Amino acid sequence: MKNSTTLERKSERELVITRIFNAPARTVFDAWTKPELLQRWWTPKSFGITFVSCDVDARTGGSYRFVFSHPDFEQPMAFFGRYVEVTPPSRIVWTNEESAEGAVTTLTFQENDGKTLLMLHELYPSKEALEESLASGSPTAAGEQYDLLDEVLATLVS
Repeated sequence: MKNSTTLERKSERELVITRIFNAPARTVFDAWTKPELLQRWWTPKSFGITFVSCDVDARTGGSYRFVFSHPDFEQPMAFFGRYVEVTPPSRIVWTNEESAEGAVTTLTFQENDGKTLLMLHELYPSKEALEESLASGSPTAAGEQYDLLDEVLATLVS
């Protein structure tokens, strides 16, 4: 049985997404920080995007840059930012710097009996920025994205 993903708007600028994964925190953490694993689950299939490149320097002060292609766009799209804090295997904080409306994302991993409660908290610079993100469908695609993460994790813990 699949674990469910919950999405909750905490305030006019905050969004929280949670899910339990059937894997230890270290394994889930690795899936968020190792490019070869991240590329296997990050892009929801319904979005039609594919990775062109995935650069990750997952350490406090490091950076990331994901470049995607989509058949409807001539130019690739880049998402990038900085890792403000990386504390393996319990916490990652990063910025989203592709626009002035990017959120600061805090990800926590809480392990209990070999399962990991993942909590993703996004703080947007304005109510309008959160509204725009919700309208893009990106946050609501987390369930699909996390289903793919479940599949990757199953290959790592079996």
